[in-house]
Amino acid sequence: MVISMGYNIAIDGPAGAGKSTIAKRAAKALGFIYVDTGAMYRAMGIFLMREGVDMADAAAISAKCREADITIRYENGEQVVYLNGENVNGVIRSEQAGTMASLTSQNPDVRKKLVELQQKLAADADVVMDGRDIGTCVLPNAQVKVYLTAGSKVRAMRRYNELTAKGEACDIDIIEKDIIERDHQDMTREISPLRQAEDAVLIDSSDMTIEEVAAQIIALAKKQAD
Repeated sequence: MVISMGYNIAIDGPAGAGKSTIAKRAAKALGFIYVDTGAMYRAMGIFLMREGVDMADAAAISAKCREADITIRYENGEQVVYLNGENVNGVIRSEQAGTMASLTSQNPDVRKKLVELQQKLAADADVVMDGRDIGTCVLPNAQVKVYLTAGSKVRAMRRYNELTAKGEACDIDIIEKDIIERDHQDMTREISPLRQAEDAVLIDSSDMTIEEVAAQIIALAKKQAD
């Protein structure tokens, strides 16, 4: 199988469907770069914080975000996020970075800038990218598009198991309620709502293992490339 440079796999779907886990596995098996779009938003948040931008000043955020260059590379088997040439892996997972990402991602100019960076990355390398609107907006010409989903109860149980494994007390009914509300917000938001692209392959992972889902996506990529 020969895959030319700039081969893109887009994986969309609701929260808790396993997109990131599956995308990472597929990328590793294919030798592609897994593009962690969330990490890119965190890097942008760090940049704006360092620049002293007032998070309540939308115009200032819009103007300053244009100066950020964010990309992802793999070095020694590890994903490295670069912000204007600096490795920021050590700071993007902080609680502060997450808070900044949530605040700045609401700005349409931040999103526009990051989509441009994501599209540039996808044009220059073979990538697997996951999110809410990758196949519909970010990479509309991706060679493989997947809409990965699972029942709300299944997704709630996955989250419940994840939290209890960390020793956190939680209520599965509340978790499922939050997931259903998140789905509604994602599917009805004004900018780039979550939806299945017309040419995306639907995969319901409710009764599938991580390995089975990853294998199906890898098979789709290889079939498309042949």
